[in-house]
Parts: sequence; structure tokens; C-alpha cells
Amino acid sequence: MAGIHDLALFIVAGLLLNVSPGPDTLYIAGRGATQGFRAGAVAVLGIFAGCFVHIAAAAIGLSALIMASAEAFLVVKLAGAAYLFYVGCSMLLTRASTESEVRPRLKPAPLSTVFWQGCLTNALNPKVALFFLAFIPQFIAADAPHKALAFFLLGVIFNVNGVFWNLFVAWSANRVAGGVRRGRAALWVNRTIGAMFIAMGVRLALFERG
Repeated sequence: MAGIHDLALFIVAGLLLNVSPGPDTLYIAGRGATQGFRAGAVAVLGIFAGCFVHIAAAAIGLSALIMASAEAFLVVKLAGAAYLFYVGCSMLLTRASTESEVRPRLKPAPLSTVFWQGCLTNALNPKVALFFLAFIPQFIAADAPHKALAFFLLGVIFNVNGVFWNLFVAWSANRVAGGVRRGRAALWVNRTIGAMFIAMGVRLALFERG
């Protein structure tokens, strides 16, 4: 099909890779734990959209051009690192809602913010682009007549499969959190995740291509 081979192996490998923890999983779990399943699901949709940016860019060859240029790679890397740092700081500095003085609560982020943070956190991460460029071509025949189409189809399959896992992460985080959202503990969960995002931003800024 469109020059694709070993599709079943691709799906299994993709699912195993989706299960591996990373910034996306951390963001979804954090929003699901502190703001409920709805916010976690919106975070999933944001990451889904951000992943499509990489799929489209890789399919048309844009990602390969960026990775081949040291200057372009540096710009994308620093933009991604800066955004991770920004998201981390915004979560780390989150204040309690003033609705209840007796039992302060985490002030929830608007769902539009949850979506765009998820989208940009993924879209501005050059490690995701490198992953697609290294992983997907292994399942496309060298003589495939429409390599861009094959790449896009495999990317869509990987992304859709990831949605199911990520929704499970959001649901699990919501269930495990339980009463966390009803007290000050949610603030500290949010701030801890923010600190981890800042650390990941620093790591991304120091990341070098292999």
C-alpha cells in the first residue's frame, strides 16, 4: 500500500514508543491530574495537532532541510527550549484561586491555553522531527512511487494511535489524582511539573544533533 511495508510491525513499534514517557506525557498527566479529564483530553488534542505539524513538514521535506541547516536547527531548538521554559515558568508561578480563603485551590488554566501549550510544546520540539525522520522511513520501500504520501499515512497512523494512549494517560491521571484538585496539593503538583518543564527546556537548549 503506497510503498509501505511491515505495517503491523510499525503499529506495534509505534505503540511501544507512544508508551515511553516524555514531555507530552508529562504535560497531559499534569493537566489531567490538576484540572480533570476534560483538560487532559484538550491537552491530548493540542499535542495531536502539534504532531501533525511535524508529519506534514517531514512529508514535504521541510524537516530534512531544517535538520540539514545548522542555523535553522539552532533557531528551532532555541525556540522550542524557550517555549518549554515559558510553559514551565507559567506553571511554576501559578497562584491559588481567591474564591476560597479557607482552602485555596489551583487556578485552572483556560482550555484554549491548555490546547495551545500542548500544540506548541510538541510542534517546537526538534527532537520530534528527528524521531519522525529516523523512524518512519524504515517502513517505506526504497522504490515507493509516492514516498511523501506513504510518509504522511504512516505519520497519521502513529499520531492517531498516540491519541488513544494519551487519552488513557489523561483518564488515569484524573482518577489517580482524586482529591488532589480539591486542595493546595494541586498547586504543588502543578509547580513540580513546571519545574520539570524548565529542566527539559534547558536540556533541549543543550541538545546537539547526533
